[in-house]
Formats: sequence, structure tokens, C-alpha cells
Amino acid sequence: MRIDRTHRSWFIASVTILIIATVAYIPYALFYPGGPRGNSLPGLAYGVVGYGMMLFAGLLGARKKVPIWRIGRAQTWMRGHLWLGALSLPMILFHAAFAARGPLTMVMTVLLYAVVLSGITGAAIQHFVPRRMFLTAPQETIYEEIPNVRDQLLAEASAIVDKLCAEPQAAALAASSLETGRTTVAVVEEADEILLSDEERANVRRVYVDEILPFLRNPDRRDSPLSVSVEAQRFFEALRRQSPPAVHESLRDLESICSEERQLSRQRRVYFLLHGWLLVHVPLSITLLVLGGIHALVAIRY
Repeated sequence: MRIDRTHRSWFIASVTILIIATVAYIPYALFYPGGPRGNSLPGLAYGVVGYGMMLFAGLLGARKKVPIWRIGRAQTWMRGHLWLGALSLPMILFHAAFAARGPLTMVMTVLLYAVVLSGITGAAIQHFVPRRMFLTAPQETIYEEIPNVRDQLLAEASAIVDKLCAEPQAAALAASSLETGRTTVAVVEEADEILLSDEERANVRRVYVDEILPFLRNPDRRDSPLSVSVEAQRFFEALRRQSPPAVHESLRDLESICSEERQLSRQRRVYFLLHGWLLVHVPLSITLLVLGGIHALVAIRY
């Protein structure tokens, strides 16, 4: 896997800082008078550095919201957000000497773990999920346009079925079947109509109303055979076997519409997955920064 230069630079810098901080912490923990603690000079240094890294990570959201803060490349900020946000965890642990003394520090420690874990989870989701979506939903649509595209698919499917089930308006070319006595299907080329018997029209309409239309209106329903591509393929193969050859092309169009609807539904779920973790990560991060600021003010004052 190829790693871009910005990512590599942040990785090297973060690992270097971690090594230096760890090497410095060992003699501090072993020989500092009274032992390591948050209010000691080295402990305060670790706390300032750790909180500074948290603030830098938090500035990414402000940079996105405030246009005048568009300083530097977005990729650089994102990599820094990831690596410095993760690096703040050991820095704060060094600051606290791996102990949570008091209710506030306990809450902040839990929040810090939750923020870092949710951030790493979100980074993994955004790295791997888009590749998976490209393989499973190649016809990607702009998310905001998905409702309009779905309406268009529904209108297109309804138009196809209406055409199949329309009463014959031109002179029908009919022939009697000697074996069954049924009227066979014929295509009236002059009128561009597909002529079906009453029974065939009723069957197409029934299948559309009972199976296809409910799926197009609610593609997330799991009880529909059209929600899974393999079952949908079997569904339309069975439907084509029950239908005259003249309607097979129209049925393939309906199958294609259902396939595109499944892709839109999958893309919508992926979108929520890609952005839903922010509903956890962002509030926890803001809470942590606020409590960290309160903790710093209390420590300075008392």
C-alpha cells in the first residue's frame, strides 16, 4: 500500500516525539523527588504538550467551518489531526503518571480513551469503506441527489409497467394457439405497443404492485426478495419464464432499475457509516477540551 508523503512525515514526527517523551519519562518516573505527578514541572510539561495536541486536533473542525481559517492544505491538517490526536493519549498519561486522581480526572481519562478510539475507528472506516463501496456500488451518485434519482427510477418503472399493461389502442395482431386456445402475444410495430392478454396484464400489474413497487418505495425492507441481488436475479428469471418473450426486454429494464435502487440504498448506508461516527467523536472531543481547560484553570489556581 502506497503511503503519501504528508502521511509519512506526520508518522515519522509523531513516532519521534513519542520516543523522546518515553525516554524522558523513564528517569522522571524513577528518580524525581516525590515520584511522578501532574503538578510537577515535568508533569506540567507533558500536560501542556498533550493538551496542545488536543487543541490542534480540535482546530480541524474550526478550519472546516470558518472560511478565513483555510490555512495550509486540508490533507496536512487531516494527517496532523489523526497523528497528534492519537499522540495526545500517551502525553496525558505521562502527565497524570498513569493514575486518575479524583472524579474529574477519571472522567477525562475515560473521555480521552473514547475520543482516541472513536477517532481511530473513524479513520479506519474512511480508509477502507470507500474502496468497498466502489466495488459494490460502482454507479455512485452525489448523496444529496439520491432522493431525486430514486424518484426518477420509480417514475421510470411505473411508466414501463403502464406501457405493458395498457389496453390495446391499435389494431392488435392476434393469433390463436392450437394447443392452449390462448391468445398469443404480438408486437405491433406500427404503434410501438406490446399486446398482452388480460391475464398477462393482470399478472404483470400484480407483481409490480405486490413486489417491485414496495421495494422501490422502501428498498431497506428485508422481507423483499429484491433487496438481495442473488434473490432478485432469481425473481426476475422466474418472472421472465412466466412471461412472453415480447416483454423480456421491459423486465430486464425493471431488473436494472431495482439493481440501481439497491446500489443507492447501499450508498446511503455507507454514507451514514462514514459520517455517523462523528456524532460520537465530535461531542466527546468538545467535552474533553472543555473539561481539559477547566482542569488546567483549577490546577493553576489551586
